[in-house]
Amino acid sequence: MGFPKLPLLGLFLLLAILNSPASADGPICPQTETLSRASFPKGFLFGTASAAFQVEGAVEEACRGPSVWDIYCRKYAFRCSGDNGDVATDFYHRYKEDIKLMKNLNSDAFRLSISWSRIFPHGRKEKGVSKAGVQFYHDLIDELIKNDLTPLVTVFHWDTPSDLEDEYGGFLSQNIVKDFMEYAEFVFNEYGDKVKNWVTFNEPWVFSRAGYDEGKKAPGRCSKYQNEFCDDGRSGYEAYLVSHNLLISHAEAVYIFRNKCEKCKGGKIGIAHSPAWFEPHDFNDAQDGASIERSLDFMMGWHLDTTMFGDYPQRMKDVVGHRLPRFSREQMAKLKNSADFVGINYYSSRFSNYVEKPDPSKPSWMQDALTTWEEKNVFGVSIGSKPTTGALEVYSRGLRKLLKYIKDKYNNPEIVITENGYGEHLEDKDSVELGTKDYNRRIYLMRHLLSLHEAICEDGVNVTSYFHWALTDNFEWQNGYKHRFGLYYIDYKNNLTRHEKESAKYYKHFLSQGTPPSKIKKDEL
Repeated sequence: MGFPKLPLLGLFLLLAILNSPASADGPICPQTETLSRASFPKGFLFGTASAAFQVEGAVEEACRGPSVWDIYCRKYAFRCSGDNGDVATDFYHRYKEDIKLMKNLNSDAFRLSISWSRIFPHGRKEKGVSKAGVQFYHDLIDELIKNDLTPLVTVFHWDTPSDLEDEYGGFLSQNIVKDFMEYAEFVFNEYGDKVKNWVTFNEPWVFSRAGYDEGKKAPGRCSKYQNEFCDDGRSGYEAYLVSHNLLISHAEAVYIFRNKCEKCKGGKIGIAHSPAWFEPHDFNDAQDGASIERSLDFMMGWHLDTTMFGDYPQRMKDVVGHRLPRFSREQMAKLKNSADFVGINYYSSRFSNYVEKPDPSKPSWMQDALTTWEEKNVFGVSIGSKPTTGALEVYSRGLRKLLKYIKDKYNNPEIVITENGYGEHLEDKDSVELGTKDYNRRIYLMRHLLSLHEAICEDGVNVTSYFHWALTDNFEWQNGYKHRFGLYYIDYKNNLTRHEKESAKYYKHFLSQGTPPSKIKKDEL
């Protein structure tokens, strides 16, 4: 089957404008007639992504201990679509099968996370190390490398060991810093000779806000005025404390990585952020225009400014006041320049609407940002297209604008697109045939790859890798198994059989043109 250009014909014509190489101090982009791997700078990595809790399953094997997500889903089964995630996609036993899928895509890399509670079942080394868990990740990483797939490993993807949560509240306590340092140092020294690309934390903004301000994700803490299902928590306070301890943990882990891990020499480390792009809700309202910077500061700058410059954005300090913890001088010194690259998880965008009269009696992270996020602007125009089954609006231009913003504000750092994907809501009754005909995802992928190309080749943004979320459908946190993001359809009713989607066919075709990095001599890069 060919790949019709109809939906992108007009977009591909834009490449005529982009075909000249970028400036001498920017990426060199080859001239191509159509958009493909060959259109991107030599050595650019393309891959897919996953996360341990979302795909591994095998929760009772290899002495794996429970995490906060195991507890959360058992407590609020309705939020996890009546399933606690034990099935996942059984990546633990079927990783070789899924690596074949990666090779079928012609991809170069794979982003995975290591489960803290599969390494240290009780959260700390002194309480026991799972040899089987440690060996599983060795086997997985070895199999990736054997198949010319570069691993990008996330140290923490939201699955705090429940023993640490029970003992002292997990990331609500400074005690987490020491325990995270021990865990990070262990995995660095265990896998650092094989893995050269690391992420300390995935989406700290989501982890802190959704878990401790809205109660939508584990451990489900917030004030009742935010969410009636929260049993405990304090919105407007705890999220800031959690992120503070998380950022200190990141800085200490990076210090270990750079100074105490001999195997890690030559490696890179960063954080995967999850910003949206914002447009003014009312273009005639100066406050709405100003609220865009505030939205980005609260959503991305909260953690990116801190790891670049050593402290929180001034806007956050001015608004949040005493509720925002302060770093010591030593902590600020370790935080400054504590990322070798900026990881970006981009999915969608919003209109930013200024909030004139916040309610001080009901503090929350969102209220502190003095904005609301709207799908439509004051004229009723949507931020982007949203198909009937789509989980989020499709606004590919937001990716380019966001990358240009990061380049300009943060002195053109190296950027890795650690996640980018399209979520589709399908019911259990929907067929495999319907699930694999994901033409909306294929168009999403086409448009975002074009936007990425424009950012690199026209704007000179220093992006070096792209990871599509996700390789397969998986457990999508509080949305359970109803939201599907995979390039491969998982038939949960039939032995977790994998089925190739139309989007996978497109990605395979896109990556079949041009030379993969594994085939390029090092002296040519």
